Amino acid sequence: MTRRQLTLLLLLLTFGLAVAGCGGDDDGGKAAATTAAATGAGGGTTLKGTVGPGFDISLEGTDGITAGDYTLVVNDQSPAHNFHLTGPGGVDVSTDVSTEGEQSFEVKLVPGEYKFVCDPHASTMNGSFTVG
Repeated sequence: MTRRQLTLLLLLLTFGLAVAGCGGDDDGGKAAATTAAATGAGGGTTLKGTVGPGFDISLEGTDGITAGDYTLVVNDQSPAHNFHLTGPGGVDVSTDVSTEGEQSFEVKLVPGEYKFVCDPHASTMNGSFTVG
């Protein structure tokens, strides 16, 4: 087998595994953005994001969310995924794909629609919420 054939085979296998593992949820693959926001130790409001260990991504604390300052705490459970939040007002924060663990971000949310994704699997690992 030539190097080119081996490379093509590895790419096809990787793609096949990603597609097989990225199956959608009942909500069309969009992760639920549910539950009431928790109050953090410092009195601020905390949003809780999770990505992995499988092909799951979620964000809790966004039901009825209003504009303001928030702490986003992300539990990244896989070196194959990341958690990337973008939206109005210049919000653009993310964990690294190869890094696992908990990471916190301070974000100022303004009215509008926000999206969160796993960048390597954005077509199936994604969700959104609206700030009123």
